[in-house]
Amino acid sequence: MQVIQVFGRPASQALYSVAGRLLFIESIDLELRNLIEPLFAGWQLTSVFGTQRSPDVHISFFCGASPPEIPEQLNHFEVADGGKCFTDGADFYLLLGDSLVQLENGSPVRVNVWFRSLPVSGDPLLGKVASFAVCAGLRRFGLFDLHSAGVIEPQSEKGVLIVGPSGSGKSTLALQLVTSGWPYLSDDELLLSMVEGTVEARGFRNFFALSQEEKVFKQCFEPEAVMAAKRSDRAIPGSLLFIGLSGAQESKLHKLTQAETMMRLLRACPWATYDASNAAANLDVLSALARQASGFSLSAGRDLLEPGYAASLLRNAHNS
Repeated sequence: MQVIQVFGRPASQALYSVAGRLLFIESIDLELRNLIEPLFAGWQLTSVFGTQRSPDVHISFFCGASPPEIPEQLNHFEVADGGKCFTDGADFYLLLGDSLVQLENGSPVRVNVWFRSLPVSGDPLLGKVASFAVCAGLRRFGLFDLHSAGVIEPQSEKGVLIVGPSGSGKSTLALQLVTSGWPYLSDDELLLSMVEGTVEARGFRNFFALSQEEKVFKQCFEPEAVMAAKRSDRAIPGSLLFIGLSGAQESKLHKLTQAETMMRLLRACPWATYDASNAAANLDVLSALARQASGFSLSAGRDLLEPGYAASLLRNAHNS
């Protein structure tokens, strides 16, 4: 990031591109900047220098400043992780922990993020709020986030998306497949878009984050650097795995109908209905994905930890 002076106060600015869209990121507080910069370095964004092009999304981070008052007439509803969203159908405010995110449609789309106090290093709220700010802006341009890991079946070169909430085993299964030689997109979050009538998935996060027993924080590493694994920036999904941990020895996999697949995608993508200004386009992408990719329910057992077993199980399902 470039350190500059704004109205006599320190600030930082940076430009990133993703899928042809340009993001302008700034922080008014240098201590907050030092927390935000590593987050963006860990996402699959490309730094941009010297461009004269106007950004598509402008995101500003503030710390300790007074956030705006939320208008009283807005509709409001609860969202995941204890948050609350207020919206008029286009612009919105999101309260999450001690943070407030405000999005204003326009050119560029503006997203302002306020923290009442400086987050502690490693606080998951910081990453969650920053990720939400980026994804909320990108949704206005046909890039829709999905809480999913993504790997690529080597023979068919089709993407396998592993969909599930935190703690469902996405990262662990993705790592088992990467160990078996499968290229990967991400272990946690993907961006979906329509490209010439086909749904395309691209990774959002560079690193894997695995839970460790009796430890609060996850172990983070990049398989590309640590294991010489192959990372791909995008793939055409051919299979969707909706994963859950069973605690049993044996895993159970069964195929879903297209309607069942769509229903599970809707549960995994609440912003496809929450974010009214682009809900129709988001639903179109999810519907196309349910038609394009075969859906499976995976009750994950301990056998998936056996070397090579996960790759064999999913390859057989993928080719069935």
